[in-house]
Amino acid sequence: MNGAESLIRTLVDSDVTVCFANPGTSEMHFVAALDAVPAMRGVLCLFEGVATGAADGFARMTGKPAATLLHLGPGFANGIANLHNARKARVPIVNVIGDHAATHLRYDAPLTSDVGALARTVSHWLGTCREARTVAAEAARAVQAAAGAPG
Repeated sequence: MNGAESLIRTLVDSDVTVCFANPGTSEMHFVAALDAVPAMRGVLCLFEGVATGAADGFARMTGKPAATLLHLGPGFANGIANLHNARKARVPIVNVIGDHAATHLRYDAPLTSDVGALARTVSHWLGTCREARTVAAEAARAVQAAAGAPG
């Protein structure tokens, strides 16, 4: 099992069963893992604002945390207005944000950004995984933070 499948299985085990996604190339392992874990429903969204708005609406309607999968910092930024509203309303959302491979960050590619700085503006909790073996524990902490007060 790779890190992406471990992440999805942990989310499902934590009762997060839908992920609204606008993936890019850095998230392809996650997209492939969706096929291996049929208990997670992946919903492809053609814009990040749609993904974050749908996650917000789903979580408000069901009372269960929803997940998003967003492409790098700029993709996260495209959905940030909905995440701002969700944070203010204490809606439980777990955002999975892809990033460049650590070895590529030094090249400052066009979509390179400080994902953590962006995410902190609308998050009560933030975790970063640099190794596949830490992903399950971080995912469990993310769901716990999203589902607990203040959301």
